[in-house]
Amino acid sequence: MSIIENRKAHHDFFIEESYEAGLVLEGWEVKAIRAGRANIKEAYVIVRGEALFILGMHITPLASASTHVNADPVRTRKLLLHGKEIARLIGKVERAGFTLVPLDLHFVNGRIKAAIGLAKGKKLYDKREDEKKRDWEREKARLMRKPA
Repeated sequence: MSIIENRKAHHDFFIEESYEAGLVLEGWEVKAIRAGRANIKEAYVIVRGEALFILGMHITPLASASTHVNADPVRTRKLLLHGKEIARLIGKVERAGFTLVPLDLHFVNGRIKAAIGLAKGKKLYDKREDEKKRDWEREKARLMRKPA
């Protein structure tokens, strides 16, 4: 069950592979995400040392959350993956020119997971070509529905 989806990622990037990663979250962040108060549109994944971190993910704190907690909505959050997966992703990012983008947040057995994609950036003409295909598919569907 998807909580938040990053539709902009599929528009701006060719997604080669996707991985499921756990997130290190605080209690107020989990409550806010369950309430749908998160945004990953501007988020991206970076490599620091031997770990992956997600930056730019905005989680708006709930008004009813604990008052003794200093809520930082855009703090850097660590991603949890197996060591082999991390090593493979780091190699692809550093050598092959790929980038890591968050695709969505979803629940798995009551835990919040992030789908991250190994992606290559699209050029402007690729984006135009995708838009033409989408428009043609829409037009084709409209013509098929129209009674003759």
